[in-house]
Amino acid sequence: MKQARVLNEKELNLLLLYINTRRHSARDRLMVLMTFFAGMRIKEVVAIRLKDVLANDGTIKYEINLSAEQTKGKYGRTVVLPEKLRKEIEHYLNERFTDKELIALTYSNQLDKPLFATQKRAGFDANTACYHFHMLFKNAGLDGASSHSGRRSFITKLSAKSVPLKVLMEMVGHRNLQTTQRYIEVTPDMKRAAAELV
Repeated sequence: MKQARVLNEKELNLLLLYINTRRHSARDRLMVLMTFFAGMRIKEVVAIRLKDVLANDGTIKYEINLSAEQTKGKYGRTVVLPEKLRKEIEHYLNERFTDKELIALTYSNQLDKPLFATQKRAGFDANTACYHFHMLFKNAGLDGASSHSGRRSFITKLSAKSVPLKVLMEMVGHRNLQTTQRYIEVTPDMKRAAAELV
């Protein structure tokens, strides 16, 4: 089976520009960036609850602790949120809720709601989100990309920056190094950088 296409920065920006022209752009932008900036699977993205990203004081958490039910397989994992992704989450929540609504949700213990809502339901399921991503990529002119493109791009980008394989494995929740290695795409830029080390 052919792997999802890895996107470079220019292609990601093209996708984000397209998303900005659409209704629900803040939601779609954040869903996509969760895969590109945190290496999350689409199943994990749609399983996130408000309580997973919001601390008790209303600030954005530095990590998301996913339960085994929210991940693929039998194990939970911790997703580290880089600062730029934390800012994106904050922007999305400010678009979706007023300050009063967020405070009310926090104090009424309703933070178990999905982070990403659809028009008709409380949240996405993984299949619907996969199709949604497929259409976003297709309409942005990015053939061969899928809901897994962000995860592959995340791993490839960090590998190109010499992040150790063991660290990558931990960050994306793999249990064996060979799985992580299969995600890495060797790009022409990586080969040129390697050649310059001689």
